[in-house]
Amino acid sequence: MFSGIVEELGRVKDISRRGKVILLTIEANKVLEDASIGDSIAVNGCCLTAIKKEKNTLSFEVMSETAKVTNLGVLRISDKVNLERSLKVGDRISGHFVLGHVDCLGIIRSKGYWQDNLIFQVAAPAQFSKYLILKGSVSLDGISLTIGGKSPGLFSVYIIPHTFKNTTLGFKGPSDKVNIEFDILAKRNEIS
Repeated sequence: MFSGIVEELGRVKDISRRGKVILLTIEANKVLEDASIGDSIAVNGCCLTAIKKEKNTLSFEVMSETAKVTNLGVLRISDKVNLERSLKVGDRISGHFVLGHVDCLGIIRSKGYWQDNLIFQVAAPAQFSKYLILKGSVSLDGISLTIGGKSPGLFSVYIIPHTFKNTTLGFKGPSDKVNIEFDILAKRNEIS
């Protein structure tokens, strides 16, 4: 489990395939400090297991289904990714509970300013509209954000300058795909 507070931007160093599994190698600094093989790390909001640790890289195996339903499947060498280590019991939770289980891909429809505030409008598949709660939480590429507006199949989030500068949102714009995980509290009625 994660909080949606990105710790650092990593860089894709290598992508290779072993059968249907993608081996993704990411250059990192901060998340390497205490990372061990078997640890869960959120990569663009996807909970992945570290399978190899070297001086400045972590490697992960990405299943074909994960590559298909997230933006991990379209990553290229040198792309930036959001990284976050899993929560520890007793840690503060500055964002919201993020499981690292992406619900769907969204598409950024617009990026602009409204009343001097940076706003992204994101399209999401219609079946997920019921999870869009005004002023509720949503995770985009693993970033904990607040829903500032919604309409059928579309929602908006406001981005503070710090988030824009320190996450992949600084590199994204219209037509880019983002991993969306809706807030577990918004989905609570479906949990059995």
